[in-house]
Amino acid sequence: MGKYFGTDGFRGEANKNLTADHAYRIGRFLGWYYQQEEKDKKCKFVIGKDTRRSSYMFEYALVAGLTASGADVYLLHVTTTPSVSYVTRTDEFDCGIMISASHNPYYDNGIKLINSNGEKMDEETILKIEDYLDKRSGEVPYAEKENIGCTIDYAAGRNRYIGYLISLATRSYSGKRVGLDCANGSAWMIAKSVFDALGAKTYVINNQPDGLNINTNCGSTHIEGLQNFVVENGLDVGFAFDGDADRCLCVDENGKLVDGDAIMYIYGSYMKERGKLYGNKVVTTVMSNFGLYKAFDAIGVEYEKTAVGDKYVYENMVKNGYRLGGEQSGHIIFKKYATTGDGILTAIKMMEVMLEKKTTLSKLAEPFTVYPQVLENIRVADKRAVQEDGDVQAAVSQAARELGDDGRILVRESGTEPLIRVMVEAGDVETCRKYVNSVIGLIKDKGYQA
Repeated sequence: MGKYFGTDGFRGEANKNLTADHAYRIGRFLGWYYQQEEKDKKCKFVIGKDTRRSSYMFEYALVAGLTASGADVYLLHVTTTPSVSYVTRTDEFDCGIMISASHNPYYDNGIKLINSNGEKMDEETILKIEDYLDKRSGEVPYAEKENIGCTIDYAAGRNRYIGYLISLATRSYSGKRVGLDCANGSAWMIAKSVFDALGAKTYVINNQPDGLNINTNCGSTHIEGLQNFVVENGLDVGFAFDGDADRCLCVDENGKLVDGDAIMYIYGSYMKERGKLYGNKVVTTVMSNFGLYKAFDAIGVEYEKTAVGDKYVYENMVKNGYRLGGEQSGHIIFKKYATTGDGILTAIKMMEVMLEKKTTLSKLAEPFTVYPQVLENIRVADKRAVQEDGDVQAAVSQAARELGDDGRILVRESGTEPLIRVMVEAGDVETCRKYVNSVIGLIKDKGYQA
């Protein structure tokens, strides 16, 4: 990844390491860059944002930079990342931009760039943007007179996306009691609109964003709130989204978590039964649970493993033609319908399986047994230094040898935050905790903790 952009865009604390000036300059460069390819007409950008207070600041800064370079900008306003992806590819925009830091706290934000196919931006373009940010490539000219770009309200694009989601449902949700946790984020209006239109009795929590409460003790990163809500209200199922609604985690009728691995098992099994699982494979990441692979082995479904990040999952799917992939965290990609993870689409697909098979979510997830897993994050000053430290590498190798075939250890960098993630899976939590504590303790002892 580059100096500014990681696996999921340029992310940082608002006006600390991601500033309004960064946004303006990104707009200036992109507006000029795409105009070089559109000599006979103005290039067009579409922008969406989540509910963070700083999202408005970054939106205005991007618009100023883009229009100053001659681009026309269409505003979706508060919306989801997958909606920006959908509108970009279906309405033939040159580029889409989503302003969001996904599941991060409110004071962080991010700029996600989407190409004309609705996919994450290619590395070549990202590197050119970074060169411009560092003033290594010279300034770009300002547009003048009639060449200055304009700004257009494009809420209609968001509404078309809602219509698209509704069209994907195979049955009415009439009689189903559904809970939605919108994380005080992008899904706060869209999710309820979709489920109401499909006939569900919809119960919504965390749908009152104030700019500061996005992801705060709610949404897919704090699933316990929805678990309690489902049980207390006797609901059939619950769905929790993150700040920009490209993730979804589920809660069954008993209040039990159904995570991204379980979602892939349920829908992968369903696709195999119907002869729709191309290549008989599901694309996972190295963070998927042992239990998922054992469950797939039992029904004869094969799998691929990629690096962590839905970007890598999608790249593998495109390369090989696979139709289902995702992450334990709830980024699930249904390639026939979307080019990115889509939380609301995931919820619709889970409802499809429940309704078509006339059963509960708990029954669907029953064959999938989760191996005990402990994951701990440690904030560090230099992620690469930790990964290259010989003592840390030796400790990880020793743990792997001792776990053998009955478990595994994975130490990796976060692609979006200054974190090292240490994960261990084994037959019991005590064993997992033992090895996680050993590695985390060593990182601290060597002075890497920030």
